[in-house]
Amino acid sequence: MCRIAAYLGKERIPLSSLVLEPEHSLLVQSYAPKEMMSGVVNADGFGAGWYAPEIDGEPAVYKSNAPIWADRSFGSIAPRVRSATVLAAVRSATPGLPAEESGVPPFASGPYLFSHNGAIKDFRATAMRRLRDSLSDASYSGLLGVTDSETIFALLLDRLRDAKVRPGDAGALAEATIETIRQVSTTCTKLGVPASLNVGVTDGEAMVFVRYSTEGPGNSLYFVEDGETFPNAVVIASEHLDGNAGWRQVPDRHFLVADSEGVTTRPL
Repeated sequence: MCRIAAYLGKERIPLSSLVLEPEHSLLVQSYAPKEMMSGVVNADGFGAGWYAPEIDGEPAVYKSNAPIWADRSFGSIAPRVRSATVLAAVRSATPGLPAEESGVPPFASGPYLFSHNGAIKDFRATAMRRLRDSLSDASYSGLLGVTDSETIFALLLDRLRDAKVRPGDAGALAEATIETIRQVSTTCTKLGVPASLNVGVTDGEAMVFVRYSTEGPGNSLYFVEDGETFPNAVVIASEHLDGNAGWRQVPDRHFLVADSEGVTTRPL
């Protein structure tokens, strides 16, 4: 499991204002999460991805397989790096999967950043081969590790390439994400394998998040628009980052789309 936080706004903010500074930031959630459905802490690494469109359209990513509280370098960098699009996460490695940097979110490829909060049960012994056998050569050759999260992202990248989706097309990004979740869910259901599949993806201009599980309610997911701490922006997170009354829960088995037009949530 992981805890995720994402920002999409009109103003560039320091990474620290999303990841480190809120009263219930990802830093706090790494050692004191409130709504984890499995695990106790998120100490198996962390990562943050952000965009600098004045340079190019691909994100920069900082990742470590150390706990976020142990990384002094990030604490020094985060207040000095600003972006209008940020996706960050702290990781609790799924049992049976290695705690190494290849499994730390967010994952990046081309213009996309991706994170997964959840797990496919006994992934390496159950759904891994079935799902990876369906990948294109391009996506398969890009795999660095053995996690379910990286596999889901590779499946999504295939759909995005096949549909020739361009950055900023929120509808097409949402369609590809939903179809990927349906593919993974169908495969896992046929195998009798439970899967929790909260995912988030951004291309720097739009964001899509899904709250879904094959069994029972999905992991927690919330969003706030134009909050006091983050005006003219939407923030999506696994748990409330602060006490703002504007936080709303993404309903179970729904997806969220955020872009310059605002935020919408719809059933899958």
